[in-house]
Amino acid sequence: MVGLVSQGRLQEAESRARKLLATHSENGMVWKILSVVLVHQGKDAINELRRAAELMPDDAEAHRNLATARRERGEWAAALVSLRRALELQPNDADGIAEAADAMRALGGVREAVALYERALLLNPQLVEARNNLGNTFLELGQNVDAERCYRLAVEMRMNDPVILCNLGNAQRLLGLLEEAKICLQRAIALDSTLAVAHSYLGLVHGALGQLEAAVENFRRAIELKPDDTVALNYLGRVFRDLGRRRDAAAVFERAIAVNPSSAESHCNLGEVLFEMRRVPAAIDCYQRALSLQPRYAPAHLSLALALRQQRRPVEAEASCRAALDIDPNYVEALSFLGELRADRGEFAEAEELFSKAIIIDPGFYSAFSSIATHRKMTTADSKWRRGVETLLGKRLPLTAEISLRYSLGKYFDDVSEFDDAFHQYARANELSKRFGATYNPERFSALVGRIIRRFQPEFLRNCQIGGSTAELPLMIVGMPRSGTSLAEQILASHPAVFGAGELTFWHDAWCRLEEINPDGVPDKSLLAGIARSCLERLTAVGGGSVRVVDKMPANFLYAGLIHAVFPKARIIHMQRHPVDTCLSIYFQNFFNIGPYANDLTNLAHYYGEYLRITDHWRATLPPTALLEVPYEALTQDQESWTRRMLDFAGLPWDPRCMNFQETSRVVITASKWQVRQKIYRASTGRWKNYEKFVGPLLPLLKPASRA
Repeated sequence: MVGLVSQGRLQEAESRARKLLATHSENGMVWKILSVVLVHQGKDAINELRRAAELMPDDAEAHRNLATARRERGEWAAALVSLRRALELQPNDADGIAEAADAMRALGGVREAVALYERALLLNPQLVEARNNLGNTFLELGQNVDAERCYRLAVEMRMNDPVILCNLGNAQRLLGLLEEAKICLQRAIALDSTLAVAHSYLGLVHGALGQLEAAVENFRRAIELKPDDTVALNYLGRVFRDLGRRRDAAAVFERAIAVNPSSAESHCNLGEVLFEMRRVPAAIDCYQRALSLQPRYAPAHLSLALALRQQRRPVEAEASCRAALDIDPNYVEALSFLGELRADRGEFAEAEELFSKAIIIDPGFYSAFSSIATHRKMTTADSKWRRGVETLLGKRLPLTAEISLRYSLGKYFDDVSEFDDAFHQYARANELSKRFGATYNPERFSALVGRIIRRFQPEFLRNCQIGGSTAELPLMIVGMPRSGTSLAEQILASHPAVFGAGELTFWHDAWCRLEEINPDGVPDKSLLAGIARSCLERLTAVGGGSVRVVDKMPANFLYAGLIHAVFPKARIIHMQRHPVDTCLSIYFQNFFNIGPYANDLTNLAHYYGEYLRITDHWRATLPPTALLEVPYEALTQDQESWTRRMLDFAGLPWDPRCMNFQETSRVVITASKWQVRQKIYRASTGRWKNYEKFVGPLLPLLKPASRA
């Protein structure tokens, strides 16, 4: 029979073995030969293998053969039992030890698997698969240096193995050796262009290098090769997010969910995109779905906390954040966010303790360094902080990390009056931000402003007011970002009859609906009434029984006419600040979501010019009872006089608590949360003069003619 097998006459050998077993059913060797013949023919041989091992308990090969069949069936525990018996008989069988390591790893015994792989390789250093699998095991343990070493040795033995090259490239990526990883992965793809995972890893490398369009192509290729690869789909969605292509990202995450509805990660990723699109309730639904699938999924708890914070639900936000920390006490992102919640309440010392704790756990956690700089004035005594930031900047970092740290280092230099170094860091941060691909279209923005001005003429507003609401609950604060809107809100929210709701996203959506439903004519009463009703429901929900609820979304300067049409008795406070101080402050702020105009001085000047154009129109169009203009510099010079004017304009009696606004206990989540907890100060007035030699594109804003 052995001769028949060696000649490839497998069916003959099988027939002869079965005839022998009819009369010699206890002959273990015949069972062993039959099982081998069946395996070579691709037939199920598990019963024959088991019988051979039972009848030949001291035959190591019989146990190894049975282990191999059990392994192929995914019966790892049974396979390990057979391998252990085989190794009792042949303790120095390197191949058997390597297979036992594979089984141990599949069963979750990762550290035990390492010891077995190392023992096998000690006996036979040429076991390439074992060395590759040892690298995989080290990777699971987070021992990336050891993994890279294993893969490199395996590549030396098998230079043109695309799988091992792919693994080596991935380990190099995880170690930050991005150029080496790129070369390695490109080589793997050249050897096997159908290796989907290599395309995915190359996409991650391109993403880390800031080459996002190349990353998109890599992930798309991986998905073409493996359409149900939810990992690649989630990678692609994240790159679309980084590019600012949020609708594309949402579509990709929805596809990932369709492929695998049980993926908590995909639901969480979709929620994060919806959150960035300001669809907060829908985002919360996604996070809750993720948690229903995986209750101990810490990222979903943290993302839910972020969304609840945005909804002004700080108690629930903290509970969700703590749920993430209960799962992982060293989850630095959650620790840092808990610090942000403390800072929202003005508890800056407690916040910094949490940021510092996160840095101790992970010295490379850039976000905590940035948060420390954001929430207080830096001094030359912060040398340790500076060294930490500069050390991180000396490494290859993800794009978002480098941008954040350069903004923070710019603030440090600005705080210590090293203005040239400050501007250099801010300029670098803004240039890096442009790599995300979002671009400012001056013509499009000018066209939007033109459409609004043409529509909201005096006669149009008079016709609209026939159907407008008489409610006086809304108190709007508008203006450019960094023009003092947060300060004005903090002052007014210190009044017992006022609730500060922060930056609500209502009016942009209302304008979009109006343009869609009624692009040209006067909207009918039902449309205006519907907008008013939706707005009042939202304000009442957050403001409780307050007489006035402040919405301080700065960009609502675009929609002052619509606001007045819907609420003729609503008050709109327009904060004004020196144009170059305003634009420079925007340029110096890490506004990840404010708009692409913020990262370029020329674009800032254009945007500011359009802001002047439309606010000039409101000044000429809206009645004095609807609009109060408050100069930021005047407010800081004469706080009481301007505070009285704002309260009087809002129809509220004087309250001295508004003078001590920095003592008001409330949640503030804007970038100015630290500043509004300080007494009135004038240090930011005329700040632009420290940077005059750098701000040439903004200087035309100083000329009155620029408003023509």
